[in-house]
Amino acid sequence: MTDESSRARVSRTPSVIDRLNSAAHGSVPFSVEFSPPRDEAAEDRLWRAVRTFEQMHPAFVSMTYGAGGSTRDRTVRVTGELAEVTNLLPVAHLTAVGHSRTELRAMVGAYADRGISNILVLRGDPPGDPLGPWEKHPDGVEYAEELVRLVCELGDFHVGVASFPEGHHRAPDLDHDTRHLVAKLRAGAEYSITQMFFDVEDYLRLRDRVAAFDPEQGAKPIIPEIMPITSLRSVKRAMELSGSALPASVEERLSAAAGSDPDENRAAVRAVGIEIATEMGERLIAEGAPGLHFITLNFAKATSEVVGNLGLARPVPEGTGGIGTGSVPGGQNARLPHESALAASPVR
Repeated sequence: MTDESSRARVSRTPSVIDRLNSAAHGSVPFSVEFSPPRDEAAEDRLWRAVRTFEQMHPAFVSMTYGAGGSTRDRTVRVTGELAEVTNLLPVAHLTAVGHSRTELRAMVGAYADRGISNILVLRGDPPGDPLGPWEKHPDGVEYAEELVRLVCELGDFHVGVASFPEGHHRAPDLDHDTRHLVAKLRAGAEYSITQMFFDVEDYLRLRDRVAAFDPEQGAKPIIPEIMPITSLRSVKRAMELSGSALPASVEERLSAAAGSDPDENRAAVRAVGIEIATEMGERLIAEGAPGLHFITLNFAKATSEVVGNLGLARPVPEGTGGIGTGSVPGGQNARLPHESALAASPVR
């Protein structure tokens, strides 16, 4: 596909901002995050979740990107299939880790060839140890701001970036973190999606910091990310990998549910996790969040329960449908699985 035809195709797709703005008056859109499957069984599970969410009409769905590009080919293929054979609007993640500028341009072109114009730009974490030293590729980019500019220069793309309610673990202080987020927005990003968090006050303070630092950029949507907890042990590990920790009040509720036995009471933890996610969603909606973005780990049940509790599943407004219209791979009657133990969420 030529550059001209790729640009023409992606320019016709809705953007995340289009979807946020098209929500009915008084309603709050939701979106979900998937991860590229590592094998055939995981891919079957992903498509069962996709089929469930397709009936709930999220504003968009995002597909993460393996550390150092470890799942690059599968990420492009599956994200392309989301664009081509479902009514979902896919947002492709793109990280700078381990990639030259030439490779990054090729990745953007591969997405464009699949009709994908929405890209979430992340600097990314080092493979192996997310908290380890970050090393720039000799021919790559140092900061996400540079990657935003690179993507925007390549065509009519809609770019989002990451934001950090508690501050990025590499930032020396919150002011430094705010400056970096504003720089990414000034470079051309249209919105940000936060790292997962469990204290709504952290999100509200982030929003206030950005608005105070640069009111123009502060007017851009900051979409909060929520993960319904189904395992205390696993979510604590995920928070450690992000350089963060559970708030004491949240950990106390989950620990009481988990019990004192070596094997936590998963059913009780899950019930409390759904309560916490629902409470967060209610508060965020009341505080004017532009949408809610859910980490699913490629399972539908927990997120579906929270979305149902919040009353967020609604029909797609006329004229803002997804890109594809075909059938989701895997048939129409596959049984939904239960959640497995949480995997560590990729750190943005």
